Amino acid sequence: MAGSVFGQVFKMATWGESHGKGIGVVVDGCPAGLALDEEKIQSYLDRRKPGQTKYSTPRKEDDAVEILSGIFDGRTTGTPISMVVYNKTQRSKDYSEIAGYYRPGHADYTFDMKYGFRDYRGGGRSSGRETIGRVAAGAIAEEVLKELGIEVCAYSKSICGITIDKSYTGNCLYEGLEILRNNMMKSPLYMPDPVASQKAEELLSQRMHEKDSAGGIIECIVSGIPAGIGEPVFEKLDANIAKAVMSIGAVKGVEIGKGFEVAYSSGSANNDNFCVSNNASIVKKTNSAGGILGGISDSSNIVIRAAVKPTPSIAKLQHTISKDGNDINVEINGRHDPVIVPRAVVVVEAMIAVTVLDLLMMSMFSRLDLMKKFFSL
Repeated sequence: MAGSVFGQVFKMATWGESHGKGIGVVVDGCPAGLALDEEKIQSYLDRRKPGQTKYSTPRKEDDAVEILSGIFDGRTTGTPISMVVYNKTQRSKDYSEIAGYYRPGHADYTFDMKYGFRDYRGGGRSSGRETIGRVAAGAIAEEVLKELGIEVCAYSKSICGITIDKSYTGNCLYEGLEILRNNMMKSPLYMPDPVASQKAEELLSQRMHEKDSAGGIIECIVSGIPAGIGEPVFEKLDANIAKAVMSIGAVKGVEIGKGFEVAYSSGSANNDNFCVSNNASIVKKTNSAGGILGGISDSSNIVIRAAVKPTPSIAKLQHTISKDGNDINVEINGRHDPVIVPRAVVVVEAMIAVTVLDLLMMSMFSRLDLMKKFFSL
């Protein structure tokens, strides 16, 4: 299987299946000297692990990470960092029935067409548990970015059609992301608006009663990123972010800045006018572009949104066909999330952090004067 490696300088390669012995990742290109341990990685993984609220799968997994290489005396050595999370509560027999038919909304059919074979136990590589490796790698990327004064924060913007009030995110432009993150962590759905969270929880409970599921929108803000990160043609910052976020299995759409809203705007309304700030730096009065112009960061906050589909595994009666072409009705049993959005928040955050760090490292050598400064020539 090709396509399990992401990045050019800061690289990650994920491996493992949902019902195999474990899930893991190898991170290459991490700078030496970063303070890092399993506890720090675990704090990120705990945000996506199952069984924490009634709105996630009842599958109980510790998702305890073990670092196998790349760390010595609590700091990165500059060599590949290998990490593993062992699967401990697989119930593969719960999935034996689906080996003979194609689940609506899943990759069963496409895997069969591509490989002539599929791991039907929870989806194998197409399972959401594959994202464990992404989050572990993203944790490292975020820790590096913090050392550079760059913050990344993702949260649930909308679930079941209930959207948070703009006042809970608007002040991020001026106050940083700490307040936003603290508000988000108070909600079981990772919605920073408590009123919207309560309404979404009520609607989600109704969907669960109906044996159905829900989707939503995740928004992510990157603050503190300097201007000049990203390449102008095929390695655009926004293009790479879009690819990174779209590579998450449940994501069906990505917006940056005003996104699809620009199609209904005018140039005069959409353009961000430049001005000089009080500290004599060049800034924009507005941020329709979402912090990226010509594929390159402009020092404004980067704003990204991801549309997450409803969980396809539902207990409600659905129509499909068996592998031999017979019409059948199915009810998907097992332990499944009624909504993917809350657990996917940290996954979106991780993929954006990895992308930003990778392109930031690539940008270190885009100017001769900066290279001379770096090497003190």
